[in-house]
Amino acid sequence: MKDIREEWYDAKKKVSVTFVDVTTPAGELARAHLSGPVSAHYLAQALAVVAVLGSETSLDEETVSLQMKCTGPLGGVNVECTSTGFLRGYTEKKILDEFDGMGAPKDSKVLGSTRYQVTRSVPGRIISQGIAPSIEEYFSSSLQRRARIFTEVLVNDEVEFSTARALMVEALPDSDYSLDELNIGTLSLSQRTILSRLALRDAECRKTTALSFKCRCSPERAAAMLGALSEKEIDELPDIVDITCHMCGRTFSLPR
Repeated sequence: MKDIREEWYDAKKKVSVTFVDVTTPAGELARAHLSGPVSAHYLAQALAVVAVLGSETSLDEETVSLQMKCTGPLGGVNVECTSTGFLRGYTEKKILDEFDGMGAPKDSKVLGSTRYQVTRSVPGRIISQGIAPSIEEYFSSSLQRRARIFTEVLVNDEVEFSTARALMVEALPDSDYSLDELNIGTLSLSQRTILSRLALRDAECRKTTALSFKCRCSPERAAAMLGALSEKEIDELPDIVDITCHMCGRTFSLPR
């Protein structure tokens, strides 16, 4: 399992399980942003979660975005997943000198308190929006649904990923399946092994979606941004203007 989302369902237990692997797109984005290992860790974690949330999309050109604001030095994370499985995003801070190279980061020190906003939208229209202190609380408070989400990210000091995965287990309203004290272990196990540990051996895979890094930025969009400036503002620009996309780190150099 690599760079895909799989949606499984156990009809007897009335439980759905979503597996996600974003190892390659997480590495590509972290390199594009020149991220240090700690910011790369949280970027990959957020990408995996938003890829899980992407299973909720159903309309053409629909996008689900996850914005996490935090009081810690990371500042926050912004990521997106389209209905076709394209991922992009960034962290507010790219380099955290006091944490990079010091081993696995601690959420309490890097993140502090958090607030998550999940937005589903199509061009020109917001479909839904919810805010909560955590993703699981977003499901329980905004959606009135019972779900548990697990993530696993392994990245070394050279910002090389060996794993960037997430798993969501959701019990339907009429299910008596307990989400408390689930025994999963590492997410690097096979899907069938994890399902067996979840006592969901009858689950069947209903949908598979490829996941990849792709941004909607382009030279044409960058030029359109310049075209929106006033004549006076354009006159004050240098002969060559560098415009960097904050979502993917790509820079376009355009003549004024």
